[in-house]
Amino acid sequence: MTTHPGLTRTPLRRFLDYAVLSVLAFIFVLPVLYLLIGSLKPSDEVLNGLSGFLPTHLSFDNYSNVLSSLNSDSTGYFWRFMGTSLLLAFVVVTGGLFVNSMAAYGLSRLKWRGRNAVFTLILLLMLVPFESVAVPLFYMYNDQRNTLFIQAIPFIANAFSVYQFHTFFRSIPPSIEEAARIDGAGPWRTFFAIVVPMSKPAFASVAILTFLTQWGSFLWPVLMVSDPSVRPLPLEMSVFQAQLPPDWGQILAFGVLLVLPVLIVSAFFQRWFVQGVASSAVKG
Repeated sequence: MTTHPGLTRTPLRRFLDYAVLSVLAFIFVLPVLYLLIGSLKPSDEVLNGLSGFLPTHLSFDNYSNVLSSLNSDSTGYFWRFMGTSLLLAFVVVTGGLFVNSMAAYGLSRLKWRGRNAVFTLILLLMLVPFESVAVPLFYMYNDQRNTLFIQAIPFIANAFSVYQFHTFFRSIPPSIEEAARIDGAGPWRTFFAIVVPMSKPAFASVAILTFLTQWGSFLWPVLMVSDPSVRPLPLEMSVFQAQLPPDWGQILAFGVLLVLPVLIVSAFFQRWFVQGVASSAVKG
């Protein structure tokens, strides 16, 4: 096997590439580092410019104060806010994986009249920002305010997720599905027994992006939620931050607690994504 001369990299070129990537990675990590260190420092030492990076006077007092301040009927309960966000994310992610993958399979593999027109419409929907339809949806579902149902249902079907699945399904060789049909498998069995196990990378990437979008959802809860019992965590953080005087140490601690589930879910699905790519490469 020969290598194109233009694709080989000298040791100096590799060193420069890694140096540039290391500098960029360090720059992107700095805000996260500031968040972590600031969440462990007293409030009056957080907003001190570059000295905020110095790990001095560290403790978990901010975390305990956040949990204790959100532990009554008047303020709401932190773990209830967290549970609401986790439940909504679970419903949207699992429902989205099921609905969007099946829609994409029907558009990429099944032959029916109007298929191309429907797919074109889905591509056009990707260009429509949610902000442009939020107010009409608000008036349409105004009677369903302060419910978990209305916070999840508009986000299960997603045009971008359908496009991602559609692109991946088109890369699967049709001969595999033709062999399944020869063995007597119908569309449902072919999809769940053949296509889904081969599409772990697509399911993982869609799950991660859907979870990130849903977990950070703010505009829709602002419009539809006023009852603390169904308030998601990002909306509660805005309420917590608006309290005067602001305690920046506790606000950063709240931010860490808000980001922690995202890191856990991303790490879990990232391992699944790598395993799916490796297994696909072995089968190929």
